[in-house]
Amino acid sequence: MTLLTTSVGSLPKPDYLMKARSQHRKGEVGPKELRRLEEQATRDWVAFQDELGIDIVVDGEQYRGDMVAYFAENLEGFKQSSLVRSYGNRYYRKPIIVRKVRRKKPVTIDWWQFAQDLTSRPVKGMLTGPYTIMDWSFNEYYPSRRATALAIAEVIHDEAKDLERAGAQYIQIDEPAISTRPDEIDLAIEALGIVTKGLRAKTITHICYGNFQALAPKLMKLPVDQIDLEFANRKFELLADFKKMKRFTKEVGLGLVDVHSHRIESVDEVVANLRKSLKVFKPEQIYPDPDCGLKTRTPEEAKEKLRVIVEATRIVREKL
Repeated sequence: MTLLTTSVGSLPKPDYLMKARSQHRKGEVGPKELRRLEEQATRDWVAFQDELGIDIVVDGEQYRGDMVAYFAENLEGFKQSSLVRSYGNRYYRKPIIVRKVRRKKPVTIDWWQFAQDLTSRPVKGMLTGPYTIMDWSFNEYYPSRRATALAIAEVIHDEAKDLERAGAQYIQIDEPAISTRPDEIDLAIEALGIVTKGLRAKTITHICYGNFQALAPKLMKLPVDQIDLEFANRKFELLADFKKMKRFTKEVGLGLVDVHSHRIESVDEVVANLRKSLKVFKPEQIYPDPDCGLKTRTPEEAKEKLRVIVEATRIVREKL
């Protein structure tokens, strides 16, 4: 089957979980109760995706806060700084690398297995990439940015191998920082190559926003099977850039709905944009999904946007 639908990773947390996470930080909710609520939210999101018919499921990252801080909290070698603004009105505690980065134990396997046990559909393994962890952290230990990124890459590679051993058929390595520093694309490629070396699972990297045109000449060198990009927010202008490329053979995670807009796209609109994309990519190259993680939307908005993607894809798939 072609045009396999999926989601980028994060899904919005329900109000009861947001409240519990806040209470947990104040010491008012214990870790067991928080875990119970995180499991319930994960069950609900996996069940929703199953019922909707999404082909490749995500666990929704109900147990994660910031994508970099989550790994920093679960790896050795980091300490937390004070709150730093990431974008809009969102803040995170920027990690500080103070000694060699090591992995005490698998970081994501437990939650991946929990989600996979809930569905017969494949669940994506979700990792934050080494370049982004490096770029979004302060470094007080390694002699250079390159040394930092490559050291982290070795640790993330071990996590990816464990995901594959556990049975993950798809492993996504999120690298949003790549597009903000196109002058370091060669370093990002080198680090990502360490992560994906020897993997048999399908590998994906998600890159969002930033200066895509500066990255375009090196996209084919990214050592992954699929590159996931936001098309909807850019009004599908990226299609013109891809049209200019010769022999782009990688798969494309095709962002069909704008995760930064409250507006719910119409099915007809998404059908038209998907058909427009099929004039540039082959059907087997395209994986319809949102532009980015949906955690910034309300649960109702996220569900409706996913419904539109699935319905539009069904309509287009029937005419292939």
